Amino acid sequence: MERRPKKGRDMPTALRLLYKVVFDAIWHFSEDDGWAMASHVALSTLLAVFPFLIFGTALGSFLGADQFADTAVHLIFDTWPASIADPISREVVAVLTIPRGGLATVSVLAAAYFASNGVEALRVSLNRAYRVAETRWWYVTRLASLGFVILGVVALAAISIVLVAAPLAVRATDQWIPWLGYVYSLVLEWGIFGTLVVLFVGLLIAHLWLPAGHRRIADVLPGIILTMIAWTVGAYLFASYLAAFSTYVKTYAGLASIMIALVFLYIIGVIFILGAEINAALLKYRVKRVILDRLRGRKPAPQSLSAEAEPIEDEAIAREQQAQVRR
Repeated sequence: MERRPKKGRDMPTALRLLYKVVFDAIWHFSEDDGWAMASHVALSTLLAVFPFLIFGTALGSFLGADQFADTAVHLIFDTWPASIADPISREVVAVLTIPRGGLATVSVLAAAYFASNGVEALRVSLNRAYRVAETRWWYVTRLASLGFVILGVVALAAISIVLVAAPLAVRATDQWIPWLGYVYSLVLEWGIFGTLVVLFVGLLIAHLWLPAGHRRIADVLPGIILTMIAWTVGAYLFASYLAAFSTYVKTYAGLASIMIALVFLYIIGVIFILGAEINAALLKYRVKRVILDRLRGRKPAPQSLSAEAEPIEDEAIAREQQAQVRR
């Protein structure tokens, strides 16, 4: 009779593969200017927040979503530590209360363009993390970024309309559907989970459709989950640091809130890019195929564990050459 390998013997292979994935992700992040790209993402995001909300408020009013500003502020800043979000959210509300013209004014259109810069920063960082070269023309990617901005505004406007209409629907149907009021109150109490759902959907869209190339949902889920976990832990630790040890107010005086926001967004930028790097390393070492082979009782092929087996850097080189030929 053949002896079946014990489960304990699989551990060295699993740990070795885990080490390769983590080392490859961190090494490529450092070698490919990941720290600088995180700064680019942080600054572009901070510069895009106000234009996005200005454009969103104008478009939301046009669509009939008068509560867009409140909804957007909650969904954007609820995942930030309160010590960081409160000063900025107050400034955001003050900016959004300034009366403006119609949807097609120059300032609103410029706000949409500047908001798309944040999307462009995410796209460039994801292209680097997934080790792919951009094959689309610059105006195509810019129009796509503007499309993502408009899509985000429409989604937040729809959420704000639902939040306004939901209490009216609950009162109107209270006699026929009494349990609907209980469900609505439960949803309000668990509002932070709604914010996390919106964050998850946003990360999923970003990883699937922002960078060049094609990826499946299963290919990007590990990095997204790690990003959300690290985001939560990082926000808690940074908030604890601000409460106990921070001297930003003494150092930067009136600029303290902006500097704190930039540092926090820089941390989030590092976490965001590392999540994509983890996905790229998992694809490089074909971890999904290895796990499926183990679950099905198959012996993994030697090339499945090899770092030199069709590395995705070759795909990036091929894409760049194809882009040059097409142009």
